Amino acid sequence: MSAEQVSISLPKRILGWIKQLTLLLLIVIIVTSVMDIWRGKDIPRDNLPQLQGTTLAGEMLDIATLSQDQAVLVYFWGTWCPVCNFVSPAVNQMSAYYPVVTVAMNSGEDEKLRKYLQHQGYGFDTINDSDSKIARDWSLQATPTIMIFKDGELKHYTTGFTSLPGMWWRMMFT
Repeated sequence: MSAEQVSISLPKRILGWIKQLTLLLLIVIIVTSVMDIWRGKDIPRDNLPQLQGTTLAGEMLDIATLSQDQAVLVYFWGTWCPVCNFVSPAVNQMSAYYPVVTVAMNSGEDEKLRKYLQHQGYGFDTINDSDSKIARDWSLQATPTIMIFKDGELKHYTTGFTSLPGMWWRMMFT
């Protein structure tokens, strides 16, 4: 093969790769969107249950009140959840820029949860839902689940793995 043939075929290969990556990305977006809809089918849209509780720091939080002036990210997770190990660091990063409240489901007693958060270096506000009552009230079926509230209304939700850019996007366009 001559140098001229190689130089012509390389741009065609790159274009082919870009087309394949674009198609793959589109398929991933469609599949994850369908999964979100299916896993979130039981999440209430109207007559929302209250989402409030006392954080491990002893602060009483009410998401409806907290979300009146700005969007609030609410993160349902568990120390036992393998996917949460990948999402929690991104949520922690978000907490430096936006109000974030997390609800730890079935993650043990307060002191055990405090030690876990400290060991991981997480600084987000956490409500310990040790008996998963809050999660049941919201009919959650998957962890992690991320919800975005604004003006007391649920604006966005997603289940399973969520990337930092995905969280930024949801918060910025709420």
